[in-house]
Amino acid sequence: MITRRMMADFIPGQRCISDAELQMGLGTVLAVEQRTLSVLFLATGETRTYARETAPLTRVLFSVGDVITSHEGKNLTVNEVSENHGLITYSGTDSSGVAHQIEEAELDNFIQLNRPSERLFNGQIDKDNWFELRYQTLLHKNRNARSDLYG
Repeated sequence: MITRRMMADFIPGQRCISDAELQMGLGTVLAVEQRTLSVLFLATGETRTYARETAPLTRVLFSVGDVITSHEGKNLTVNEVSENHGLITYSGTDSSGVAHQIEEAELDNFIQLNRPSERLFNGQIDKDNWFELRYQTLLHKNRNARSDLYG
């Protein structure tokens, strides 16, 4: 499970996701200026520049027991999470029981929070108006299906 942590202090090399554009996958903080920061999203090949104070970014932190994937496709079950100068190192074992370490920068770029439970538990929820639209649409579909003119 990804732990949600709003980013306040940005450090080049940290991994994050854009709350506004989840489809961009996992981004890497490239540069931090006084008022802006640049994030590279390798999954889409795009670089975005955000204002530091209002950046819609969530730090990606995995927990002990999570299975993570590296750039090379190596899967690792996390046994320990350590932080050094603001960057994370994951220690764990692969499927054959061999111990490995994966630096934060080595994480697979194509991670996405597509499952509703992940999005809910990480606070990435849609605005109320989208729910209301879906609800009203279902009500209209139901009303139309029960209509005498339906045929």
